[in-house]
Amino acid sequence: MKGRLDRLARWPLWSMIWKEFVQLRRDRFTLAMMIGIPMVQIALFGYAIQTEVRHLPTLILDESKTEQSRSLVTALENTGNFDISAEVTSRGELARRIASGEARAALVIPPDFARDLKRHRQATAQVIVDAADPLSASAAISAGGQIGAIESRRLAAQAGTSSLDIRVRPWYNPGLRSAVYIVPGIIGVILSMTMVIIASIAVVRERERGTLEQLIVTPISKTGLMMGKIVPFLMIGYVQITVILLVGRILFHVPVVGSVAQLYLIALPFIVASLGVGLLVSAAVKSQAQAMQLGFFYILPNILLSGFMFPREAMPAPAQWIGAALPLTYFLRVMRGILLKGAGLDALWRESVILVGFAVVLVGLAVRRFHKTIE
Repeated sequence: MKGRLDRLARWPLWSMIWKEFVQLRRDRFTLAMMIGIPMVQIALFGYAIQTEVRHLPTLILDESKTEQSRSLVTALENTGNFDISAEVTSRGELARRIASGEARAALVIPPDFARDLKRHRQATAQVIVDAADPLSASAAISAGGQIGAIESRRLAAQAGTSSLDIRVRPWYNPGLRSAVYIVPGIIGVILSMTMVIIASIAVVRERERGTLEQLIVTPISKTGLMMGKIVPFLMIGYVQITVILLVGRILFHVPVVGSVAQLYLIALPFIVASLGVGLLVSAAVKSQAQAMQLGFFYILPNILLSGFMFPREAMPAPAQWIGAALPLTYFLRVMRGILLKGAGLDALWRESVILVGFAVVLVGLAVRRFHKTIE
């Protein structure tokens, strides 16, 4: 080994290259991430990311309850774009379920539907589509319009009438503007990115400088130390939310239909959960570079599997399970539900409870891991 280094010393460039390879081999954690992360991500995202959205959860409000109305429901389901998830009894329940995200579309059949068909009058029905996500809504809107033509031809062949009008109504984003859907999601992505990366780097930086050990010997408890790390970043998170809301409103005319106060309230557990992830990352790494690498390994699934860019309905089941384990998935539902649909805590309480659970578990694990790492 000594002889090899002596020979390499004659060529400084090769000596430097050799030194870097030796150092990289010793840093097995970084080497594993450099090789393993691309393999995992290309396999996961190449399999999971699909843009063709079908099988939207669909509600049925059948006020006719006749053979003709049931035939229309069957025709809707046969398109493959709609999966009947439930029948509702009122328009209020229908609106509440769509606002909460339980359903993405609905078929409304009025009481006089069958009577109009029998009297050769124009019968009407309505297909409602949650158009907050333009990508998933466009296919559903197109399929909803095709149902009228298909059923009209069938009725003309059977009963000699084709007076059927299916009216498609896109809710929340009738213009199908991408900015309306993306801007609320950017709030969650930026919060997740900054809270995870900055929190993890801040703790690792103090450990590298030796100031973390100095803080530990002070009278403050370790739990108090962790809370002290969280609170300043929590305030930064609220500043980021406010700035993005203002810029989105001024530049992109993104509507704010619901309560901003409720949005700020539900944002609290999400920010805390993201900080908990950052603190866990800081306990698992030894350098700021490793914290950056591991942080981005967490952030990329957040962007691709949470529903920020691609509809989760189009993803295969394993990818949806991974997305269900990410706090951002539930926060995006809250953001879009409040800002675009005017939903409140009564419709979004499940997502709120899940976010609180994430915050408690992740911060608890971070505190426990912090004890094990520092002592």
